Amino acid sequence: MGSKVMVDEVPFPPQVTVTKPLSLLGYGITDIEIHFLQIKFTAIGVYLDSEIVSHLQKWKGKTGTELAEDDDFFDSLISAPVDKCLRVVVIKEIKGSQYGVQLESAVRDRLAAADKYEEEEEEALEQLVDFFQSKYFKKDSVITYTFPATSSTAEILFTTEGKEDSKIKVENENVVEMIKKWYLGGTRGVSSSTITNLANTLSVELSK
Repeated sequence: MGSKVMVDEVPFPPQVTVTKPLSLLGYGITDIEIHFLQIKFTAIGVYLDSEIVSHLQKWKGKTGTELAEDDDFFDSLISAPVDKCLRVVVIKEIKGSQYGVQLESAVRDRLAAADKYEEEEEEALEQLVDFFQSKYFKKDSVITYTFPATSSTAEILFTTEGKEDSKIKVENENVVEMIKKWYLGGTRGVSSSTITNLANTLSVELSK
C-alpha cells in the first residue's frame, strides 16, 4: 500500500479500491481568505484508474501549468470511461446543510449555464440537499464520491465518528456530470490547488 499521503495534516491512503484499485493522482484543499486569514474547509483526494492516461494521450508533452489552464483536458478526464473516486475530508466543521447548499448552487448554476436544468435535475438535487440536511460535518468526517466507469451514476457515502455510515445514489446523469465538474472542472473547479496538483501528476504520467 505504501505510506499515507498527508494533505494539510489529513492522511490519505495512496490507493482505494472500488471495483479495482484506484491511485491518488491529485489532492488539495478548499479554502477561503478572509481579511488575510486563510480558512480551510476540506481536504480533497482524487483517485483515478491509471488507465485514465490512455484516454488523455492528446495532451502528451504538455506541462502541468498548461494542463491546469486547459478546461478541455479536464472535460476529457471527466468523461473518460474509467472509475473515479473523490475523497473529501472535513477540516473545518460545518453543518451538512451548508455543504448541501454549496453543492446545490454550484451544480444548479452549471446545469443552468448548459441549459440542462429541468424538473428531473431539480428533483435529484433536492434529494441530495435532503441527504446532507440532517448531517453534521465534524472534523475528519469523510464524504466519498464514487463514479463508476460503467454507468453515469454516482454514489455518495458519508462517514463520521460515532454514527453509522449513510449513502445516497445519484442517478441523474446531468447532476452527476456537474458534481464531477464542481470538483474536477479545471479552472472552474472548486479547489484550484487540487486541479494544479492533478495537472502536474498527469503531466508526468503522460510523459512516461
